[in-house]
Amino acid sequence: MKSLYSLPVANVQDLAEATNENQVPEIYIRPGPLADPVASDGGEEIPVIDFSRLLDPEFTHEESSRLARACEDWGFFQLINHGVKTERIKETIEQFFRLPLEAKNQFRQAPGQLDGYGQLFVVSESQKLDWADVLYLNTLPVDSRNLRFWPSIPPTFKDTLDNYSSHVNQISNSLLAISAQNLGLKPDTFTNKCKDSVQSVRINYYPKCPQADKVMGFSPHSDADLLTLVLQVNDVQGLQTKKNRTWVPVRPLKDAFVVNLGDQFQIFTNGKYKSIEHRAVVNSEKERLSIAAFHSPNLDAMIGPLTELVRKGDEIYKTVDHQNFMRLFFSSKLEGKSFLDRMRLANC
Repeated sequence: MKSLYSLPVANVQDLAEATNENQVPEIYIRPGPLADPVASDGGEEIPVIDFSRLLDPEFTHEESSRLARACEDWGFFQLINHGVKTERIKETIEQFFRLPLEAKNQFRQAPGQLDGYGQLFVVSESQKLDWADVLYLNTLPVDSRNLRFWPSIPPTFKDTLDNYSSHVNQISNSLLAISAQNLGLKPDTFTNKCKDSVQSVRINYYPKCPQADKVMGFSPHSDADLLTLVLQVNDVQGLQTKKNRTWVPVRPLKDAFVVNLGDQFQIFTNGKYKSIEHRAVVNSEKERLSIAAFHSPNLDAMIGPLTELVRKGDEIYKTVDHQNFMRLFFSSKLEGKSFLDRMRLANC
């Protein structure tokens, strides 16, 4: 997708190190980013799903039912006991962001490219910016990788990400197969669309900020893909999901994946399963790091309500080819679920 790009912006990690209180540039200051209510400690928590129980014949029915409820009621859940080793990818990410700026800039995004070190969804020089730096890489299919932007330092980066990408994709496919069955579909309904599927990773660095209550780490949005798996790299919280007009802080369990449904899932199920608006806030004392892996069908797939689930004439959403779907998403500013609204049919 070489026609997709994001406008270049200043490096926030470098900016944060030179910023004192009340010196955050105006382009990052939001008009009350925390104005919406935030759930207090001890309030609601997103569901927790045990992957090992999903695969165990003795417990699969019970855990699959819990997964179905999590998808219908939340669109977000934590996945534990998934078997993916996470220590190396965490260490590698931390090592990369500890590099001097000139070293990281060797992998900076080039004009007309999304891959690389920089930022995403910057479509105007006047829009408010997120307080974050991003390393964005296409990981699957393998021939879509632009290795020019895969860091060579630390030297273990490429092998570590390659291994992590493969294992996380397997988890995603398993969840898609079980979710298909929960919807009364054949287990391979989604995974058939995901042969030669598209996977990308967004590695996030949210620097500490002296005016943390006035900036946003990641603007409110829903993901465009089918399924996103997020791994918290360090112990600083920041992810929040919206439920009943309230922001619910996500408190990641150690080594758990935070999984959320994307817009494509909502479109395929014609709204039965919904993508959920979420955002990232920042901390005034510590940086936060995470890696999100996005999973979508192959580029030849059509994105639209599944005929197995929806009678003709009852469709809420348009059907478009995957490449145009992603081109529209990446060329837009993130504003809640406004992208999904543009996918609605005119009479819905």
